[in-house]
Amino acid sequence: MAALEYINIKKCFGPVTVLPDISLTIPHGSFTVFVGPSGCGKSTLLRLTAGLEDVTAGVLKIDGEDVTDKQASARGIAMVFQSYALYPHMTLADNIGFALKMAGLPKAEIRRKVESAAEVLQLTPLLARKPGELSGGQRQRVAIGRAIVREPKVFLFDEPLSNLDAALRTQMRVELAQLHKRLGATMIYVTHDQVEAMTLADRIVVLNKGVIEQTGTPMELYTRPQTLFVAGFIGSPKMNLFSGKVAAAAGAHTFGVRPEHIDVSENGGEWRGEVRFVERLGSDTFLHVEVPEIGLIIVRMDGTSTYSGGSTIGLTPRAGFTHRFNEQGAAI
Repeated sequence: MAALEYINIKKCFGPVTVLPDISLTIPHGSFTVFVGPSGCGKSTLLRLTAGLEDVTAGVLKIDGEDVTDKQASARGIAMVFQSYALYPHMTLADNIGFALKMAGLPKAEIRRKVESAAEVLQLTPLLARKPGELSGGQRQRVAIGRAIVREPKVFLFDEPLSNLDAALRTQMRVELAQLHKRLGATMIYVTHDQVEAMTLADRIVVLNKGVIEQTGTPMELYTRPQTLFVAGFIGSPKMNLFSGKVAAAAGAHTFGVRPEHIDVSENGGEWRGEVRFVERLGSDTFLHVEVPEIGLIIVRMDGTSTYSGGSTIGLTPRAGFTHRFNEQGAAI
């Protein structure tokens, strides 16, 4: 395990500054997720960590050691990419142990490490197979096994599940979380999918245009977003956000409330509107309600809800669960 420190890290590509000033500490043994929209700088920060890109300015430390100018191979890091990049003519065992073979380790030691990684990843019965005989999820496990045998200080994952279908992604999220518990390793994971971030991380770093908007546990970001960007990015469906009169009445530039924190009534209610669309998802029902002078509001209800399109209902934001933001987008 290892702690990482990013001290005033800056990255420019020619005249374009992608990361203006990143300062961040990642604790030993944490599962930290970098999340944000495309172009926010999350993959660039991961590549700087791996040594695949040069730092323009600042210092990167791993376990207290300055590795800013060290080669990737000297940082004690293993990276798992979006693409599996397996050798099709090799068996799984040979794929997993290839880097160790190139490093000149004895065959017996390579075999021991490969078998140990395969046991952790439940690949033991498949070691004699070739990649073409495997499912996407199994191939991704092989790629992870290739990282495990190197016994790195830090694991880096660059959107490793984006090529899998929805069911496999869910399964692999569970497997990655269990792997982290078994290894107790420091892991950094990059994704644009906030659902992945919420389900995998013990710490999330939300990036926007190269700047860290907020760092914290998944529930800290969900329940206490510090910026308007985080409030709108974290959560599915996202927080309802309003400006204008309704925000001014709350003493804010922007007023927010999550779909599950709105009470519905047949009569009365702080706002009244017409149900324009109903999404029935089994366990949940989402009502899309058009409220005059406010706009469209999404409300999460129990899956047994019987409201239908065309109904007029009352909505009341639950006391203690609303959010206010100033003109600069900071929580107040």
